[in-house]
Amino acid sequence: MMTTATAYNFAFFDEGSKREIRRATLKAISIPGYQVPFASREMPIARGWGTGGLQLTLSLVGKNDTMKVIDQGADESVNAVNIKKLIENTTGIGKTDETSEATIIQSRHRIPEVPLTKGQILVLQVPLPEPLRAFEASELETKKLHAEKEYSGAWLMLFEQIMKYGNMATDADHPVMVENRYVMAPSPIPRFDNPKMNHSDALILLGAGREKKVYAVPPYTRVVSLAFQDHPFEPESFEGESCKVCGANSVFMDELVEEESGETYYQCNDTSYCIERLNQAQEEGAL
Repeated sequence: MMTTATAYNFAFFDEGSKREIRRATLKAISIPGYQVPFASREMPIARGWGTGGLQLTLSLVGKNDTMKVIDQGADESVNAVNIKKLIENTTGIGKTDETSEATIIQSRHRIPEVPLTKGQILVLQVPLPEPLRAFEASELETKKLHAEKEYSGAWLMLFEQIMKYGNMATDADHPVMVENRYVMAPSPIPRFDNPKMNHSDALILLGAGREKKVYAVPPYTRVVSLAFQDHPFEPESFEGESCKVCGANSVFMDELVEEESGETYYQCNDTSYCIERLNQAQEEGAL
């Protein structure tokens, strides 16, 4: 059905393309953590700018949905703004910056600070979906390793980091075990966000357009970050620090430098969360 604003079909794709992507998505949901190949379409944005996540979003979005798009925590980055424009121009659906109001959230490199709820869908953009690629170049071989649950290479990679640096040095995309079956790349989210995947109330979908893969973490699925007993998984710590803008102290923050004084300060990475806290504080102060 044509939209009133454009000559494109609703949500850009033809209905056959949507059905094909949905079938791959359903298989991914049925086998948590398993990478399902799909026929990745050409998009009016460059590969590497979120085409996989965008294809998932456009195949699932409906007229009653409300969309939120973030890029590394920001709602107004170039990547986020242009993806929002494409979705809005081809669907006419509403958009929001507030996590709690969105039914579909497409994100690059972050899971929002506001806890996701039942009925919401988080779509993560993925550049490299294969967690074993760092030590195995062959796609055929990685498929065999997953089939045999042979993940000694992933453990060895983490062990080598400990031997070299004294701890696991994965700043982002730290591999996770899904339902004690598949090792999965959680996308380049910081380690801080890994625990949010575990038993999430929301459906989490991950799409890689260039690699033509889609995989999923259904609601209430067990997701555990790979770690050793004597070197447990540790997310980034901001103990003793608080956001200079809103005062938050239990969220993922950016370390910034004041231009004039050269002093270091911290600020919430999730911009909408920071603004919401600031507005709430101002309203309470006004009362």
